[in-house]
Amino acid sequence: MPEPIALYVHWPFCAAKCPYCDFNSHVRERVDAARFGAALRRELAFEAARLEADGQGGRPLASIFFGGGTPSLMPPEVVAGIVADATRLFPPLADIEITLEANPTSVEVSRLAEIRAAGVNRASLGVQALNDAALGFLGRRHDAGQAIAALEAARGLFPRLSFDLIYARPGQAVAEWRAELRRALALAADHLSLYQLTIEPGTRFATEHARGAFALPEGEEAAALYFATGEEAARFGLLPYEVSNYARPGSESRHNLAYWRYGDYLGIGAGAHQRLTLREGLVAARRHRGPEEWLARVEAQGHAVTATETLSPTDRAREALLMGLRLSEGVDPARLQARTGLSLADAVDPAMLAACLDEDYLAWTPEGRLAATWEGRLRLDALLPALLR
Repeated sequence: MPEPIALYVHWPFCAAKCPYCDFNSHVRERVDAARFGAALRRELAFEAARLEADGQGGRPLASIFFGGGTPSLMPPEVVAGIVADATRLFPPLADIEITLEANPTSVEVSRLAEIRAAGVNRASLGVQALNDAALGFLGRRHDAGQAIAALEAARGLFPRLSFDLIYARPGQAVAEWRAELRRALALAADHLSLYQLTIEPGTRFATEHARGAFALPEGEEAAALYFATGEEAARFGLLPYEVSNYARPGSESRHNLAYWRYGDYLGIGAGAHQRLTLREGLVAARRHRGPEEWLARVEAQGHAVTATETLSPTDRAREALLMGLRLSEGVDPARLQARTGLSLADAVDPAMLAACLDEDYLAWTPEGRLAATWEGRLRLDALLPALLR
């Protein structure tokens, strides 16, 4: 059987732009959801036909992920149509994972039952904090009470449930974060994404941070928050399978694992990226970012791909290591070579690898994988540019 593929569906619209967000998301007073939904389905059909022409028709589908933006603003019938087309064009695995991101506002929570009926079997809620003052700072449109109500509603509807929290906020103490996290973990189903707040260029927070409006925890203070995160999650049986993601064994996000394990994935919608193995090699593609221009291109030509590139072995190895070293399981050298054409020895700087092993930033697992340690994960952003050839 050919290796399964993952499908990402981007809905680029939000009710408001959060000050920390640098995703391809846009606020519009009105959205023709039926028209955008039809364009998403047309772009999916284009990709299916391209794979068919390449001799890869009928590749199994392992997961669908509706991200954004705020895909819970999509009408449920649009979601249902995309799921129906995807599982018709690509034979779904028996345990296909279909995730949709939602915010805990009353409008979106009211749609959860219909979204479940549309075929979604995993919800990911953008809670971000269980503290009203922190939610206000983060620009969220819900309060802690609404977040808890949304989690309880989603837990009663979906077989699998995840939610996001943001930590390392201004002035956040370790004891305060531990208390908030314990409250969250008591509500969690099987998965949590716990992200350290970072300042991204082009965001409102970048402007405010640059003029000194607030400061974030750094150095040892940030590290203490990160270690506390892992300790508290472990108390509730959630293990850090990736730098920012914690799950009970068997409840990891299969869709995101496709990225981190460097599998093939399709991406449709404004600004979506993809990686597909075709006859000419591993082909990277990206789509136009502007929602209206994306829509016009899809309606005119069936897709809005703006650039494609057949990746070199070096590029593939670099991407595979950048993604794979985020995982607790690490990188399998045999898979790395099979997917990229380069051995691990040819993909990394040997002196830097030796130094990282000596400093206990990287380690060999009993299964023969190269993995980052707890200390290494704190430094991955700095280590990887020096490690990779």
